[in-house]
Amino acid sequence: MGEDVASNGGEGISRRRFTHMALLLSASPLALGVGRAWAGAGALVFVNWGGDAGSAYDRAYGAPFREETGIPVRQDESGPTEEAVTAQFESGQPAWDIVDIDPFSAQALGKRGIMESIDYSVVDRSRMRPGFGWEFAASSYFYSYVIAYDATKFGDSVPRGMADFFDVEKFPGKRSLYQWGSGMWEAALLADGVEPADLYPLDLNRAHRKIAAFKEHVLAYWGSGRESQSLLLSGEVSMALIWSTRAGLVEKDSGGSISFIWDQGLISPGAMGVIKGNPGGREAAMKFIASAQDPEKQVVMFEMLGQGPANPAADRLLSAEQARLNPVDPANMEKQVPLDMEWYQANYGAALKEYTRIISI
Repeated sequence: MGEDVASNGGEGISRRRFTHMALLLSASPLALGVGRAWAGAGALVFVNWGGDAGSAYDRAYGAPFREETGIPVRQDESGPTEEAVTAQFESGQPAWDIVDIDPFSAQALGKRGIMESIDYSVVDRSRMRPGFGWEFAASSYFYSYVIAYDATKFGDSVPRGMADFFDVEKFPGKRSLYQWGSGMWEAALLADGVEPADLYPLDLNRAHRKIAAFKEHVLAYWGSGRESQSLLLSGEVSMALIWSTRAGLVEKDSGGSISFIWDQGLISPGAMGVIKGNPGGREAAMKFIASAQDPEKQVVMFEMLGQGPANPAADRLLSAEQARLNPVDPANMEKQVPLDMEWYQANYGAALKEYTRIISI
């Protein structure tokens, strides 16, 4: 997502405009039939958030897994929203196997009997950063919500945190926020003067007041990494809160005229989860997740999509320039605030409902 992630997540659809389309298509007879045909051919179906993610996942994880096991991995870019995953499960014949999913979503779905528990006799906890293996999700990357800005519009002025993002007098121009809420509540509260250590439990009323008052300055609420990039590259917005996985890409694509900062970035893990009753089988799915823990494969994902490696052994494989773009590099981590996955698991549904209402009126 963070990547379109991840899309994670990072990052295509990645929770946005085509969300509605994803929900409908992912549960449609046509989509289910295609997935079942793949499964019938002995394949696993990995569901990501579209855009650049499909080719990256295939190169980093899918193709090597087929070489190792003989099992093909098909990339489905329709976006595994909670609703879409639920629809797949409730169909009685899911077409999906493995999904790129927020850990809090996987945990919530798992407690409803929709996700398989991770088999940690196959998936290796020692190849994860401590504390990032959950009952129904295995961390596979990290990403952040960061401030990306058009450096050509502000002269020598550089934003230093969320207060600057919300300050249109000091930094004029339109803004873009994430349609699905994650990170936006924290950004609003930090801008409103809440200290990072005091963020949780989130004061949603305060956050929503800040967001509601800022709406006139928001041009668009993006849902895909591709959309967030386009808004900046086109010059439609002067700043956006986007995934770090896309911030590095837009910096490169703009020749440096679009830049970003790690200051008060909001860091989050992306994860892999397995739908209960998946057509490719639980055993093969767990083997795929274990295979994806390889540090060299995670470096490929970093190089292609900017995902921070979940396996700390990958850190030493990155150059100094790569480390600059890595959300979990210590120099970048110390500037950021981690999202609280337990808070999200307990509160995300209701919080998103109110956030959606506010940005829609």
